[in-house]
Amino acid sequence: MTPAPRPTAPTSTDRRPPAPGRVLVVGTARDRGALAAVRALRRAGWTVGVGTPEPGMLGASRAARARHEVPRPRGDGGAFVDGVRRAVAEGGYDLVFGAGDDWMAAVSAYRRHLPVRTAHPDPPVVAAALDKMGLAARAARAGLAAPRTVPATDEALAAWQGPAVVKCRAHWAPGQTRPHRIEARLHPDADSARRQVRLIRAAGAEAVLQEPVRGRLGALIGVFRDGRLHGRVQQSTPRLWPTPNGASARARTVPVDEQLAARAEALLRELGWWGLVELQFLTGDDGVPHLIDLNGRFYGSLSLAEAARPGLTDAWARLVLGRPVPPLPDARLGVRYTWLSGDLRRARAERRGGLAADVAESLRWSLGAQHSVWDPRDPGPAWHLLTWRLARRRG
Repeated sequence: MTPAPRPTAPTSTDRRPPAPGRVLVVGTARDRGALAAVRALRRAGWTVGVGTPEPGMLGASRAARARHEVPRPRGDGGAFVDGVRRAVAEGGYDLVFGAGDDWMAAVSAYRRHLPVRTAHPDPPVVAAALDKMGLAARAARAGLAAPRTVPATDEALAAWQGPAVVKCRAHWAPGQTRPHRIEARLHPDADSARRQVRLIRAAGAEAVLQEPVRGRLGALIGVFRDGRLHGRVQQSTPRLWPTPNGASARARTVPVDEQLAARAEALLRELGWWGLVELQFLTGDDGVPHLIDLNGRFYGSLSLAEAARPGLTDAWARLVLGRPVPPLPDARLGVRYTWLSGDLRRARAERRGGLAADVAESLRWSLGAQHSVWDPRDPGPAWHLLTWRLARRRG
């Protein structure tokens, strides 16, 4: 691959109006966070294109003016880079976002080869943010609690006592060939964890063991710039799917914990981060939030943040392009979110108070909540997802 000419950043003498431009979002076709971002960017006036390996939910949105074929970032990255280049040539985009961990990391890693501005920090910063071992150490230095995390060596497995969460140390690295990410799994003991460790090793990745934290999932979100978190959104998750280590099936915005936010800012400053960020925590009965993940890209419940604090994704794009960023106060409180299909699957599995009662409660929660996929102004993604699932069942 040969480096592409680098676009120049706007300067204070640039006479172009600070109006939205054209952005490209690359990711998988069923990425709910990317869908929320595409809709938010379109509402803010941006022209949005999507790049996915195949047609799907994301390209079915009215907010996406065009869909381009962009292969997953695998192997030497050549096919991915060529796909992004073609999309930029066809759509005249000013900026490209990577939607998932691997897409974000690839956009950052291959930025010298892309003829467009990229929305993510430099490769060493992105790699550090995705490194589960390094993140735990940085959290401790910032005064944040984090679960004990160690490399899943044979010696560590032999010495481990009690349950363990097995994760990939990082979800992507240049040259990666495995097609999909390997999700974290909770195991009752080291013996049962060994199979997952072997699976991760066989895929060419490094596994880590993490001490499980029992508690409620929550998150702190915002746009980080000039050493501060702007447009802060804090959310709490009463239901998740799959249980016990899944994504938010329900969530609600809550007041920002100022001490937690200050420590999160210290972590992000040390990391050298900028742009959108979601920090995930588990808070147990002791009331101490434990940092379990950092998502520096679009994430599953982004539609809640954009409903409670509109403009986060727009501000991120403006920040990258050097355009004026409006003030971003904290989010409204008490705004609810539902990933309804996930919540219904959870109800089928958990049956709290019985199946009928749990399903009814899921439906009640969804009334007036911000949905993950469904939007009456943009029904295409929900319809596409429904027909895709029906076709899978028939097949």
